[in-house]
Amino acid sequence: MQWLRTKTVAQALADADEPGRQLKRTLGTFDLIILGMAVAVGAGIFSVGARAAGTFAGPAVIFSFILAAFTCALAIMCYAEFASNVPVTGSAYTYTYLTLGEGLAWIIGWNLLLEMISAAAVIAKYWGIYLSAVFSTAGVDIPQTLQLGALSLNWGPFFIVAVFTGLLIAGTQVSARVNNVFTLVKIAITLFVIVVGFTYMNPDHFTPFVPPAQPPVVAHGVTGDAWGQPMLAWLFGAAPSQYGWLGVVSGAALVFFAFLGFDVVATSAEEVKDPQRTLPRGILGGLALVTVLYILVTLALTGMVPYTELAKAENPSLATAFIAVGAGWAAQVISVGVLIGMTTVVMVLLMGSSRVLLALCRDGLLPRSWGVTSSTRKTPVRLQLAVGAVVAVLAGFTKVELLEEMINIGTLSAFVLVSLGVLVLRRKNPQARGYRVPLAPALPVLSALLCVYLMLNLTTLTWLRFVGWMALGVLIYVGYGMRHSRLAQA
Repeated sequence: MQWLRTKTVAQALADADEPGRQLKRTLGTFDLIILGMAVAVGAGIFSVGARAAGTFAGPAVIFSFILAAFTCALAIMCYAEFASNVPVTGSAYTYTYLTLGEGLAWIIGWNLLLEMISAAAVIAKYWGIYLSAVFSTAGVDIPQTLQLGALSLNWGPFFIVAVFTGLLIAGTQVSARVNNVFTLVKIAITLFVIVVGFTYMNPDHFTPFVPPAQPPVVAHGVTGDAWGQPMLAWLFGAAPSQYGWLGVVSGAALVFFAFLGFDVVATSAEEVKDPQRTLPRGILGGLALVTVLYILVTLALTGMVPYTELAKAENPSLATAFIAVGAGWAAQVISVGVLIGMTTVVMVLLMGSSRVLLALCRDGLLPRSWGVTSSTRKTPVRLQLAVGAVVAVLAGFTKVELLEEMINIGTLSAFVLVSLGVLVLRRKNPQARGYRVPLAPALPVLSALLCVYLMLNLTTLTWLRFVGWMALGVLIYVGYGMRHSRLAQA
């Protein structure tokens, strides 16, 4: 029964006001919109769409983005209801603790850490790669790695993680201002890419719009063996295939990576002014703007070059399309845009990771001594330093890019529980006056089902790694969290 014990809304709000563990409310609607766009309009908009088009869906990748955006929107409405009614840090972890029990809450918090820390490390590593590429286009050769004895260090990730760890320790408002500037610049670059891309568009490239299904080519993670095919196909014994409408769904599971970040915005709920009004507007407004940008970028991409050209490229991206049409100069601008885009993504993910850890420490599921905040800046200095160190080591010394799909499955699992949890919250807190998801329970249930469906379209190897990560989390909970939980001490 310890797995099923829950906190009340009053307990969660009281924990947020505990002296020495408080955060400062400084963020407004504009800050939240930019925060969501900062992490969503990142490397994904420049690369993941091209990969999904070439490998899974062809021009119909637009439908993949629409399906992913619709699924994300349903889940984000559930997040908005939670965040406006219970404006405390922790995101899906805290919401699950309030509704579905401590055991599931720990698992979802563990999965959030997998999502955010892995994503921060992956993006930080690519940031270092693109930094060298940008300098190379300017005729300056900067090595990506430094040799430290027997170890090879990717120095770029260490640099960017150190800079933003320092900014986040200095204060949320300071880092938000820096984030706003970088995000507005990369949105301007994205609009430039769209305008230029449309001038090279050839309507013939949209035919066939949904390419016919075919046996998969061994490329970009699509293989003919059991490990490289979607879990759903493996469960029902379907022959592996590429393209067709199943390819559109597989593409949606992949491009979902491009919508990561809006759950991270929910982790900032405790740092938002007037959360009942600000949070829903900020989260949903950011998602709407990002979806429009993604659809326009995808139209430009698939209209510029045939999807078959994208399929042949080793690492297809927007730059691949511009080079193919002879606009290499635009590819250089895109490289700068990617670099700036990834910069803000790293910052938001570092912040989100430390806030989830803070919530876990407040509740005693991890040592409470870690979860203190600065008396002056009201930031979790110890946790921010710890997150920065882990991300820097992962990005600097490991092949963390192998875990890209783990980020998606961690996020989708959180979305499932938040979607179901909002129905429990309404029963436990019927007098809540914040934002409410329309057409409940239909939309929350539909959100959970769509998220599960997208999870089942990730590869069996991703599922195997995910199960291993959850098993490790259960061991930590049983060995430490179950006994040291504040509810257990009460």
